[in-house]
Amino acid sequence: MSPTFRSLHNPNYRRYAAGSLVSNVGTWMQRVAQDWLILVLTASGTALGITTGLQFLPVLLLSPYAGVIADRFDKRRLLQVTQAAMGVASFALGLITVLGVVEVWHVYTIAFVFGIASAFDAPARQSFVSEMVDADDLTNAVGLNSATFNMARILGPGLAGLMIGALGGGAWATGWVILINAVSYAAVIWQLERMDADLLHTPKRVERAPGALREGVRYVRGKPKMVMILILVFFAGTFGMNFQITSALMATDVYGKGAGEFGLLGSTMAIGSLAGALMAARRVRIRMRLLVVAALGFGIAEVVAGLMPSYVAFALFSPAIGFCTLTLLNSANAVMQLESDPQLRGRVMALYMTIVMGGTPLGSPVIGWIGESFGARWTLIFGGLLTIAGVGVAVLVFWRMNRGSRSVLTPAGAPGNVFPRVWDNPAVARARK
Repeated sequence: MSPTFRSLHNPNYRRYAAGSLVSNVGTWMQRVAQDWLILVLTASGTALGITTGLQFLPVLLLSPYAGVIADRFDKRRLLQVTQAAMGVASFALGLITVLGVVEVWHVYTIAFVFGIASAFDAPARQSFVSEMVDADDLTNAVGLNSATFNMARILGPGLAGLMIGALGGGAWATGWVILINAVSYAAVIWQLERMDADLLHTPKRVERAPGALREGVRYVRGKPKMVMILILVFFAGTFGMNFQITSALMATDVYGKGAGEFGLLGSTMAIGSLAGALMAARRVRIRMRLLVVAALGFGIAEVVAGLMPSYVAFALFSPAIGFCTLTLLNSANAVMQLESDPQLRGRVMALYMTIVMGGTPLGSPVIGWIGESFGARWTLIFGGLLTIAGVGVAVLVFWRMNRGSRSVLTPAGAPGNVFPRVWDNPAVARARK
């Protein structure tokens, strides 16, 4: 089997990847449909930002506690519950939209409920990967997860845009797309049920005890590499990765396009993300400098995208944004998992997801307001500049945490290298044996 796809030799991972592909296609279809529904109902960038913010607000509020739950319970069963909850929320939104009774406050409320389920799903899903595969295959599995996600990202927005356009482009059309997503969650639930529990690397469950959340926070705060990663993804996630807003506003306000062209932008960006994911799956070691370069590249790419003169130029350039985004997030995800204690991994990944996704409620209304006040182009330019500033902050904090002593992360034979290889960490080396 090709090194790019080596994790697929594991039957549990094959089942998980197949179910995830189906569900992710539906999820991307709903993202486009929900955004278009808000624009049909309000024609407001601020309303679009509020919807996105409400959907991700529970991640900010609940993910740390969800990490404690992920460490205490069977992650496979927990994922079945969260997937079912998201399916019910999607079905409710799709049904009231098709029936023609949907109002803006309905979308706000269901987006928030959907976000609650997502908050508990994310840390369990992220940390469950390490239970399906061996340590040697973890980086590859994370990369293939991203590849699956971005294959769906290529298919989902385009399918949603075509379907909405074919059904008339109104609210009624978006409801049918959302109902398709509601059904797609069954694929993940079924494949999780089919897994062989004996092949899972399930760590000892953490007993209920006071201070479990604080323990996870203290653990991460003592890891300079993890702190640096969290700063990088905070700036990129909060101010840069608001694609639901920026793409919608660029397509409609700047280029005067409709639902089909808006959906296509998600697919073109995903082409770059898929390329980045496949490259990540082949990578056998991760250097911290890769994260820094990817974050800088992402910030610069956003600024350039905001200056694109035409829709065609914007669409052709968008894969560069997708490539940098995926390289940053995939590498950050793998490092956080590889560096964490198995019994703390759920809490570590919960804190990571809190930063990556939880910053969106803070950033999306701001980005939406910037789009309305200064123009859609500034949603990208502003986000890109703040991401670049965030790289400087992250590097400075990392340097200060290691100042005065040789970094424990510096590879042997390379004094002064503050951006080392993950695999040089002794704990990771032991896990690979």
